[in-house]
This record gives sequence, structure tokens and C-alpha cells, in this order.
Amino acid sequence: MKEMTDVKTISIFKYAALDVALVGLACLIPTMSHLFAVPLYKANPMLLLLLTGMLMNRDWKNTLLLAVAMPLASSLLTGMPAAGKVVCMMAELVMVALVFNELKDKMHTLAAVLLAIVSAKMVYYALKAIVVAPAVLVGTEWWMQLASVVLWGGLFAMVYKRVR
Repeated sequence: MKEMTDVKTISIFKYAALDVALVGLACLIPTMSHLFAVPLYKANPMLLLLLTGMLMNRDWKNTLLLAVAMPLASSLLTGMPAAGKVVCMMAELVMVALVFNELKDKMHTLAAVLLAIVSAKMVYYALKAIVVAPAVLVGTEWWMQLASVVLWGGLFAMVYKRVR
């Protein structure tokens, strides 16, 4: 019995360390953007961090925690994303986690992750239209968003098969 408790404790510590690292990286995104004068947000790095968490962590509820914690911590510590957009971003990342968790066993991994990301993008833009002025609805070029969705989704699907 003690051995099982030790394994649980190690798993909890491992997940906590991973969560702290991913949240920390999320907070570095605005800093790195300013430091190198490169708009990193256009490559959808929070999505990449969430997908990384999904690969390294088998508990989808923990992924939901990350989906909320990463944008919130970044917003509180760095001011980015801005207050209105942080709610939209949290909803987007939560949607990725929920939809992928629902579809992962029902279809090919690539299809599941792409559908999760695209549906989450629709939620993001619907909320952004309500919360943020519609005049600034799309801040990143569509081709750049499509490229990041295909790239991060494709990489995720390739690695997911190997770690599961």
C-alpha cells in the first residue's frame, strides 16, 4: 500500500512541476516578444504549450487547469493577454482540451486535434466579438493562424501516437 502512495505522490509532483514550467513559459511569451521584437503570439504559442501539457500529462482535468492558468497567470504577471482577451483565450484553450478529450478515441488523432483547435478558434472569435471591439476582431493573419493550427496539430498527432 505504501508503494502505491509513493507512486501517486511522485505523479502529483511530476504534474505539478510540469504545470509550473508550462505556466512559467506562458508568462515568458510576452517578455520574449518584446525582447526580440518578434510577435510570437502570431504563432499561437499558448496552444503549443497546452498541447505539450496534453502530451506529457495523461489527466485531461489537469489540462483544463492549464488551459485556465496559463493565460490568466500571463495576464496577471505581464499584462498580456489584455483583460478582455484573457477570457477569450481561456475559453479557447478549455475548448481544445474538452473537444480533443471527447474525440480522441472516436477518430484519427490528427482529425480530433484539428477539429478541437478549429472549434476552439470559433469559440475564441465569437467571444472576442462580444468582449472586445469587433473592429479588432482578427489581429493575426488568417494564413498564419492556419499554418500554426496545421503545424501544432500535426506535430501533436505525430507525437501523441508514440507516447500513448
